[in-house]
Amino acid sequence: MTTPADVHDVRDPEQPGRLLATERDALIPLLRGRAAEDFARPVAACPGWSVRDVLAHCSAALTRAAEGRLETGVFSPESNDRDIAARSGWSDAEVVDELERGMTAAGPVIARAGGTLDGLALGEWVHAGDVREALGEPGAYGGAGLTDALELLARLTRERGHVPLHADLDDLDEPLRLGGSGGERPPGRFIGDGPALVRLYTGRSAGGAGFELAGVEAEELNLYG
Repeated sequence: MTTPADVHDVRDPEQPGRLLATERDALIPLLRGRAAEDFARPVAACPGWSVRDVLAHCSAALTRAAEGRLETGVFSPESNDRDIAARSGWSDAEVVDELERGMTAAGPVIARAGGTLDGLALGEWVHAGDVREALGEPGAYGGAGLTDALELLARLTRERGHVPLHADLDDLDEPLRLGGSGGERPPGRFIGDGPALVRLYTGRSAGGAGFELAGVEAEELNLYG
């Protein structure tokens, strides 16, 4: 078990890149040599997208970040579809190659952005969990990057004034405080593990995950809802 640093107020500029690099080292070997049918598997968290589509979206987003091409509307559904279509003629291996490069090169750019791109790193890590789950691999929304992901999630929810929540996590020695002060509203309470908390905050299915949630509805936690 680990104890996070001050996750509430202090930005670690290296954290987003570290999260991406940690996931890169775990995910890319899982993808190398996969059969074509694995890349065609549907991804439950992204209706209409296959594993390959998710990977193409992630590789495009990280490449855009690394090259400084994040114009307004770049992550709209239409833009995402164009990025995926632009890679339709690539081999699966070429998509994975671009993803590996992006997960490496985007980190320093995100670090220098002062926090404006930190959510991108968290989102790409979550998508890696989507892919792991679609492939039936263990560690979805967990693994070696979980502590960094939880710290980043906590800070982002505070910066966005999200609903307050006090989380007692099996994965951390100290409680995690998420969201804003809430004014007169007392914080909700979560008891469970980190991957379940990530699922709730990112709108992923938490079915089968053992946790307790009180004082707040699951739908209120979704950052993307």
